[in-house]
Amino acid sequence: MLSIVSLLTRIAQWYRRDPHRAAVIGLFAGSTLITCGLVGSKPVEARRMAATVEIALNPVTVPEQGVPTSGKTRSDPPITRTVTIRRGDNMSLVFSRAGLSGSDLQELLDVRDGTFALRDVFPGQTLEFTVSRDQKLSELRFARSPLETTVFRRTQSGFTMASEVRAPEVRRAFRHAVLQSSLFEAGLAAGMSHATILELATVFGGVVDFALDPRKGDTFSVLYEERYIDGEKIGEGDIVAAEYVNSGRRYSAYRFVDSSGRAGYFSADGESMRKAFLRAPLDFTRVTSNFNMRRMHPIARVVRPHRGVDYGAPTGTPVYASGDGRVLESGYSRGNGNFVYIKHDGSIVTRYLHLHKRLVRKGDRVDQGQTIGTVGATGLATGPHLHYEFLVDGTQRNPRSILDRLPRARSLSGGELAAFKSGTGTLDTQLAQFTKAWEVAVASSDDG
Repeated sequence: MLSIVSLLTRIAQWYRRDPHRAAVIGLFAGSTLITCGLVGSKPVEARRMAATVEIALNPVTVPEQGVPTSGKTRSDPPITRTVTIRRGDNMSLVFSRAGLSGSDLQELLDVRDGTFALRDVFPGQTLEFTVSRDQKLSELRFARSPLETTVFRRTQSGFTMASEVRAPEVRRAFRHAVLQSSLFEAGLAAGMSHATILELATVFGGVVDFALDPRKGDTFSVLYEERYIDGEKIGEGDIVAAEYVNSGRRYSAYRFVDSSGRAGYFSADGESMRKAFLRAPLDFTRVTSNFNMRRMHPIARVVRPHRGVDYGAPTGTPVYASGDGRVLESGYSRGNGNFVYIKHDGSIVTRYLHLHKRLVRKGDRVDQGQTIGTVGATGLATGPHLHYEFLVDGTQRNPRSILDRLPRARSLSGGELAAFKSGTGTLDTQLAQFTKAWEVAVASSDDG
């Protein structure tokens, strides 16, 4: 058997002729010596003569995990970064936090309507950036609402902007309540939103004056839409059908879209719930002074006819146009304070006095129910209230008595009436069933 020194000498000679072969033989020989015990423990090796042999092997390239060995580099996936808008932010700061340069922002602003889209961003909202490995923006997503997302995408010719709109899942909800004080409080207790309560008041605003008519014990039932995205409620939709019982008198209303695409609410016989004028030009208020030809004026302290109705309400309460028309006057005077006069079809004019703010100008076209101002105490007023007048042929008339003698809004006829009635029967049945179930549930809870 060759000595260790001679073996190493032989390997060195082989190395000069064939380095790779020598390296393999050297590795094999070393493992054999160890296995046979020729290379022992550390104490034994310490007593032996050291012989150093330098072997230089050609480096072997080991491919990185996941990187192809064909010489082409793998394209890394883009990175998604979400940035929440803070108070006081501007787009430059937002892009900087996303790790992007001002050039990316400028490219988006160069898109048609891009500046407008990015300007309409508020604190708490989020922007989702998709960034390539070379730190270039490839996509920006801005969820304007749960239903609409604005998307900027990079193309070869620059960025494009588009809107993605999701259709919500629509479910129907039912609520029933008994009034103890007001429609508003009853609606809140029943779990309805402010918007749906106000819509309910609008539906019946042509037949019920919610400042004067409601009584304790009145009831309402309402079937309306709720909207969901991914199982989460995002809001409420239209009222589908509703019933209001006022002092034992039952009013029903059903939503119907006519052949021209206009939606409205109609009674069971097809008559529009929308009358030519609202019973009251504001919601959930109290009447502080009725139409009275011999009222003592609270400031002048003389008997002076009160040719209108005063509605007491907190400052800032919205005031609505009681009917369609055009603004005849919008201004200020010492006695009336801020006022708005509206000219309607025929010879009818309505007046709204002591407003805190006027929201329409002379000549503006207004629709019934449109907010034209807010309740205030300007002019000769002892406190915040709306003074409302209704004039026919230039003469003030009592709004509460004159409305019943005015022409009614249109009614359905012909094929539209037939289509309407084919659906109201089902809705009426549903309202009755839900109301009965609610009454049974309340009775069971009282017994328990």
